[in-house]
Parts: sequence; structure tokens; C-alpha cells
Amino acid sequence: MRCGENPMLRVRPWNRKKVGYQWLTFFGGMLGVLLSEFSWGDIKEARLWHAPDHSRLVFDLSKASEHRVFTLSNPSRVVIDLDDARLKGSLSQLPLDDGPVIKVRHGKRNQKDLRVVLDLREKVTPKSFLLKPNPPYGYRLVLDLYPEDTVKKSTEPKSLPSDHQQRDIIIAIDAGHGGEDPGAIGHGGIYEKNIVLKIARELESLLKREKGYKPVMVRTGDYYIPLRGRNKRARDVNADLLISIHADAFKNPRAQGSSVYAISPKGATSEAARWLANTENRADLIGGVGGVTLDDKDDVLAGVLLDLSQTATMSASLAVGDKVLKEMGKVGKLHKKRVEQAQFVVLKSPDVPSILVEAGFITSPYEARKLKSNSHRKALARSIYRGVTQYFYGTPPPGSYVAWLKKHRHKTKEYVIASGDTLSSIAERYNISLNEIKQLNALSNDRIRVGQVLKVPTS
Repeated sequence: MRCGENPMLRVRPWNRKKVGYQWLTFFGGMLGVLLSEFSWGDIKEARLWHAPDHSRLVFDLSKASEHRVFTLSNPSRVVIDLDDARLKGSLSQLPLDDGPVIKVRHGKRNQKDLRVVLDLREKVTPKSFLLKPNPPYGYRLVLDLYPEDTVKKSTEPKSLPSDHQQRDIIIAIDAGHGGEDPGAIGHGGIYEKNIVLKIARELESLLKREKGYKPVMVRTGDYYIPLRGRNKRARDVNADLLISIHADAFKNPRAQGSSVYAISPKGATSEAARWLANTENRADLIGGVGGVTLDDKDDVLAGVLLDLSQTATMSASLAVGDKVLKEMGKVGKLHKKRVEQAQFVVLKSPDVPSILVEAGFITSPYEARKLKSNSHRKALARSIYRGVTQYFYGTPPPGSYVAWLKKHRHKTKEYVIASGDTLSSIAERYNISLNEIKQLNALSNDRIRVGQVLKVPTS
């Protein structure tokens, strides 16, 4: 030690090798932790939705993950294996009172993979797929569970409906979005899927009360149906019209007004090509009741038949859409004063006239408040109902009750209203709908008075 040097302040020589090794060890450990965390695909949350024909289980993932799905018997189970995955959320809150799933279990497999087991009430056919991020969601693994009897029924050939006299006009009512797909989220946090279901329900109620019409709801609850599944539902029930109800959204909150859309010619052309290329479609009906099939036709003839069918369908869609749009204009502002045409997938059925109704802009503070109002939703439903019934009275399907009524409308006699009569009781007595007796007598409401003379059918 040098003279005057304080031994407590001595600085030891820097050992570069030792210090470098320590830093390398530290950073290596941190990098290993980070890489380990990054390599895992976490299940952050799970949701279960029940539809009439299947149940859908959705896993929110932190990243894309390879997966395998298989079934086991005695007892019936579905097994989902996810590579390099962990469960970070909870599976205990899933609604298991209804549907095929009794219990959900999970555990580690091979020290790195996650296995989820669904104990079942009944045998199912599972179908799974991975969805890429789509705000507000990230990666999602979707598992659809179809009861075996449903799958078997769907593969059976569809029998032709009988063409009976005075049949009901079938209206398929599609409430857009649902379940995992909320649609637009409007001003005040309202969901499009909930608003349009309420409008659809009100329209269903109006048509149920109208003699000669049979409404069929495409979506009856809060669950998701693929777009092509919606027009397939309309075709399966031999619908005369499909109405898909939505609530528009735009980045500018000042955008307002209702709109009605039909399929565009370009969209119809691309759909025709898809139908001709798809053997399942070729074997299906074209032209609705009493139509023909394409499976025994060559490509040229099949193309001509399909083109004729789509031309008639598009023309009918525009005509009924025009009636509905004019009636909606009496309820509120219109965004466009004519029926627009676009390539919406839900409108692409080749033989079912289809319209898409935008009830208003859910992103507009003013229209969002109106759409939350029960009275406004009822007014919108009534306007759609009036437009639809006006169209079908002018162009009723052959063999329908409305066609019979139109044919015999000129054969009337006079009826003098007596004490205790109501318009609905008179309509029921003469086998005519309330709407038709009002049209027959140019009545704007249900009010009548004793001694008033009405026109009623002779038969």
C-alpha cells in the first residue's frame, strides 16, 4: 500500500471477463423470460352462445395458436388441444344450463400445451376455425357444436313444398349481427344487434296479425348466424321476401337518415358464378315454389335459367324496397331518396327477393336516442310492414290468400254497421284481413260508427 493511501478507498481492478459474464447472464435470463412469455398463447376469456340449431364457444387468444379438435364417446366429449397455450381467464362463468355442454374442464398436456374438455349431454359434430384480429377483438378460436340429428337433417334432400290454394306469404325477417358480433356500437353505448332485434320482433308481431302472411324470424335471440346462413334460412322456408334489418354507422356523427338496399347487378353476377360452380347450389331450387333444379342442366342452360331467376328477383327487390322506403320517409328523415344497390352477401339469394333496411344512424346522437325509443322502433316497424303489404297486394304470389283476395275484391256487397260491431270482428266474419278491409274502404284507422256502410267481400 502506498504511503498515505486509505485502504477503505482502494479501487479494485476491473475484471472485464467476470463483469461481462454477469451482464450476459442477467440479460440472457431476462430474454429467456420474455421469449417464454411471448411463446405462450393465453386464453384470456371465453364466451358461449346458444342458437336454435347449434352452440358457439369462443376463446379470446393473445396470439394465433395451432389447435386440434376431436370427439370421444362413452361418455360424449369434445376435446380441444391448443399448442403452447395457457388459460389466463376463467371458464366457470359459461352458461351451461342450456345447450349440449354440461361441464368444461382443462389441464396441461405435454408440459406446454393446453387441453380443454367439454363434457356433453348429447353427441355433437364440432366445427372450429381461427379468426384474425378484428376490433374490438383480437385472435379468436371459434368452436361451433351442431347436434348430430341437425347435421343429418341438413344433408337430406329437400322436398318440394306443396302448392296449395290461399297459402300464406312468407316473410323472412333477419335481425342483423348477434352474439359475438355486436354490429355497430352507437352513441351512448347501444348495440346495433339489440336495437334491430327489437324492430324485427315488432315487425313479426304486425305480420302475425295480418291474415295471409307468415313471418319467420331468422334470428330469434342473441347469437350469431353467418351471412350466407341467413339467406339460406330464407330459402329453406321458401320465403317470398327476406328483410334484413340494420342500423347504420359512420365516422361523422352528423350522418342521419334511413336507407333501403337491394343487390347490385355486379353482385348478382358474381353470385351466379358461385352458384354455377357449386354442386350443392346446382342441385338446389331456382325460382322458389314450383321451380327447377340446375343439377341436370349443362352450364349454358343453367346460366340462362339462373340469370332469368336473378333478373326477376332483383326487379322484385327494387320494387318492394321502393314501397318500404317511401313509407319510412313518413316516419323520419331518409339518407337516400331511392333504393340503393350494393353487394351485401345477405341479399344474394338468386330466387328470394331481398332488401336490407338501415333503420337510421346509430352513431348519430339524435338518431341513437330515437332508436332507443320504443315508440320510434314501433313506427319504423309499421312503415316496413305497410310497404311490404302494399307491394304484395299489388303483386301477390300465385296461389296466395292475398292473390285470391285481390281477384275477388271487386265482388263486394254493403254491410251496415250495428251496435257492438268492431272492424276486426267484421273482418273476421267475412274472412278478410283487417288491413284489407281498411284498404277496401279507404279507412285510415280502426274507428267505425253505427249506421256506417262498409264494403265487404261477397264470398
